[in-house]
Amino acid sequence: MEYSYSEKIANLKPSAIREIFKSLSDPTIISFSGGNPSPLSFPTEEMAKISADIYAKSADTALQYSVTEGYPPLREALRTRLKSKFGIGGEEDDTIVVSGGTQGIELACKILCNEGDVVVCEDPTFIGALNAFRSNGARVAGVPAEGEGIDTDALEAVLSHEPRAKMLYLIPTFHNPMGTTMSEEKRHRVYDICRRHGVIIFEDNPYGELRFAGEDIPNIKSFDTEGIVIYCSTFSKILSAGMRVGYVTAPKDIIQKMVVAKQVEDVHTNIFFQMVTYRYMTEYDLDAHIADIRALYRHKAGLMLSELDHHMPECVSFTRPEGGLFIWVTLPDGLDSSSVVSAALERKVAVVPGTAFNCDVTAPSSSFRLNYSMPSDEEIVTGISRLSDAVKECI
Repeated sequence: MEYSYSEKIANLKPSAIREIFKSLSDPTIISFSGGNPSPLSFPTEEMAKISADIYAKSADTALQYSVTEGYPPLREALRTRLKSKFGIGGEEDDTIVVSGGTQGIELACKILCNEGDVVVCEDPTFIGALNAFRSNGARVAGVPAEGEGIDTDALEAVLSHEPRAKMLYLIPTFHNPMGTTMSEEKRHRVYDICRRHGVIIFEDNPYGELRFAGEDIPNIKSFDTEGIVIYCSTFSKILSAGMRVGYVTAPKDIIQKMVVAKQVEDVHTNIFFQMVTYRYMTEYDLDAHIADIRALYRHKAGLMLSELDHHMPECVSFTRPEGGLFIWVTLPDGLDSSSVVSAALERKVAVVPGTAFNCDVTAPSSSFRLNYSMPSDEEIVTGISRLSDAVKECI
């Protein structure tokens, strides 16, 4: 039988990152391609104790249906932490627990955008977000990303000429894929532009707590006085990616629409893991645990940057992140990075081509993304040496 697919799905392409994962069944391949947190960051002993206690004393709650908004004690703990630590959330805001940050992105697009409406994005940006927007029938408009964030002049121009722009999607802190961080001045400039044009800002912050250098910068949501910012984060990078526990804080009207949309998708986020997350937050020192993760990634990022400094030709540039999981490498003279990606894979090193993150799926890219959280120290040293050989062969 020949199948006919909806236009929303027919034009979607598989995630290049997930496709690369398929090649990693070969244990000899060194992978710099994923976005996974290090398994060393999982508090397995504490979570085992919490889990056993939940099954012994609260199995009826953990194994039953629950409310769509999220486990009430967890929501309250989230509201308290967001307000006290980041200045996020006021009387006009509410919080919903979602199945990973990506669901928060998808729900926002679903409730805000009609077919043909526009979501403006930094270019390049997170492939999962791009697919979420396209799957809901939204058009994507890319605005160039600079060292300190989105090009605000270009953003102003796009919003001035695009009457159907509904939302601006940003990763201001430790950007994926670039690893860069938007300056505080630019955050205020972006907020002012979107306020004047009546456009919602979706502030995606999955990596914000992973700062291992430099000074914290206020989140955009922390100075949102007009109710135009949707803030999304996750426990995927600080507790466990597999638990799929994320959260969205936004004006109450927006959250209520998300609740209705989420009821159609999955009824509620896994209640057992919500309970585990709440118990960890309230019975252990989450901030101390995050400090340990920061130290781990400080070491790994420093090692990878040192090896890149030592091995890469001077004509190749790369970002120097102060946190997060990624380094963005750019070749000279606009060379297409696809040849480097192929040459690296021949040398048993996997990286992600920059084309995977382009708003225009047909556009070339002279860049590629590296991840330092997953590989061992030995793999970083060996892999960067091999990768540099691949680059020298192609430039």
